[in-house]
Amino acid sequence: QVQLVESGGGLVQPGGSLRLSCVASGSAFTRNAISWHRQVPGKERELVALISRFTNNTDYADSVKGRFTISRDNARNTAYLQMDRLKPEDTGVYYCRWGLSSWGQGTQVTVSA
Repeated sequence: QVQLVESGGGLVQPGGSLRLSCVASGSAFTRNAISWHRQVPGKERELVALISRFTNNTDYADSVKGRFTISRDNARNTAYLQMDRLKPEDTGVYYCRWGLSSWGQGTQVTVSA
């Protein structure tokens, strides 16, 4: 089990970029895949991107392919979500998740002119 803390959210104009970070405590970080999810009020939390433990296989929601990049630095117990060419529909609270268990507290991303 790990504890996760996200950061890097904020307000950005359409077309802009943000990089989210997810820092994990403990020594178990490499035992699981890491995923990023987002949620908007009234909707279910949706998977945005996923990266495997070591091989760095990645997968993305169709809505973010070509714009978002997930990565991880196992030496720093940190995962990242680079978000480029942001759109207003990318607005939401972004959460990282370790495997199928631990969630972070979320970080708000708002894309607006």
